[in-house]
Amino acid sequence: MLEAGSSGPTGDLDKRRRHVNPFYHRIYRVVRHIPKGRVATYGLVARLAGRPGAARTVGWALSALPEDADVPWWRVLNAAGRISLRGAHEASVLQRALLLREGVKFAPGGAVNLALFGWPAEAYDSAPAAPAAHTRAASSRRSRRLKGLRT
Repeated sequence: MLEAGSSGPTGDLDKRRRHVNPFYHRIYRVVRHIPKGRVATYGLVARLAGRPGAARTVGWALSALPEDADVPWWRVLNAAGRISLRGAHEASVLQRALLLREGVKFAPGGAVNLALFGWPAEAYDSAPAAPAAHTRAASSRRSRRLKGLRT
């Protein structure tokens, strides 16, 4: 939506940033912390941004980014370690190329090994499934470790 007196079809970038959902800003802050050569899932980004279960909102926030944004959107993958955009979609080709350039490797099926490339590493434990009581305790410990990363 353009406001009266806005400059060009995209309007003033500062004005647009002020009108963005505040949760989107928290998402962008988390994604900016993902180091080069590492990836995070939409779900983990949502959790670190303060809204567990809001993975779709993370996708919407990243798709709302302007082209000139400084947010490394390509470092966010789905829970299976795959690019969520459709195969022939040019953005999926770009995302794969940007990740490869950063040293992220894809398995023959197209997934990234989150145990190797996931950020933060402790969020992607590769240990086999434990009994329910142990899982809750491990999840609680993991949440405490990740708490320092939340914004």
